[in-house]
Amino acid sequence: MHQLKHILAATDLSAPARHAVERAALVSQDTAASLDLLHVANLAPLERLRQLMGATPGDLEHRVLEAARSKLQDLAATLQRRFGVAPDTQVATGSLLTELARKADGLPAGLLVCGAKGESVIRHHALGTTAWRVLGMTKCPVLVVKQPPHEAYKRLLVAVDFSPSSLRTIQHARSVAPQATIVLMHTFEVPFEGHLRYASVDDDTIQRYRIVARQEAIQKLQALRDQAGLSHADTSLLVLHGDPALRIIEQEQEFDCDLTVMGKHGDSLLEEILLGSVTKHVLAELQGDLLLSV
Repeated sequence: MHQLKHILAATDLSAPARHAVERAALVSQDTAASLDLLHVANLAPLERLRQLMGATPGDLEHRVLEAARSKLQDLAATLQRRFGVAPDTQVATGSLLTELARKADGLPAGLLVCGAKGESVIRHHALGTTAWRVLGMTKCPVLVVKQPPHEAYKRLLVAVDFSPSSLRTIQHARSVAPQATIVLMHTFEVPFEGHLRYASVDDDTIQRYRIVARQEAIQKLQALRDQAGLSHADTSLLVLHGDPALRIIEQEQEFDCDLTVMGKHGDSLLEEILLGSVTKHVLAELQGDLLLSV
């Protein structure tokens, strides 16, 4: 099984971002993976503030960075008291996206954890965009935390498309939540169904095509479950017809899943574009957390 070794939790030191680092600490506790906390300080706005305060550039930057380090160390101490993990802390400067991607991609068998919300309504939109762009830049799995964590993940909804990355998606899901039960899900559509309807093919014939497509998907899902070494007792198989994003959002609530897992790449450029739109919709509408595999 893919073993999680390192976790990088990004925080802007706001109250909502605390949910992400707390979830990262819970995963660290559950998997024995090491944990690093990262804050990327944006020093660009300091020039105007320096003029108002009459401070030298070096003095002001030093104050900002020291304040960030102090807050991050306090946060690390709190996590150690609550969860029994001892995170390392890092304060970096520069582009948030660049630093997150660089740090995350430097972690072997790693996981990047970030929050879905910022410290205000304006920053919510900004960080929402940032979180989305991070998903497209990093080469390691990304866990986007939307809910305050209370316990380890209990039930995962793992959406697969039978592409070569599907097995890796399951492995990443299991590495983050090794004790959770899994709902393994595939959403299908009848090939060329729109063309069949345009050609006035009757509904009974289309329904027969759907039955065949569903049976084939069930067989593939069973084979994928067995290939991944998932327990039959702790794994439910779900094959549904329809729009993937809508079905994922529905089934998250139907099965009361606290983490949804999906891949972010398909077999081709077209699939990658289409899957990107599915991921963006799911990220916006899910109630719980989302793990994006690579």
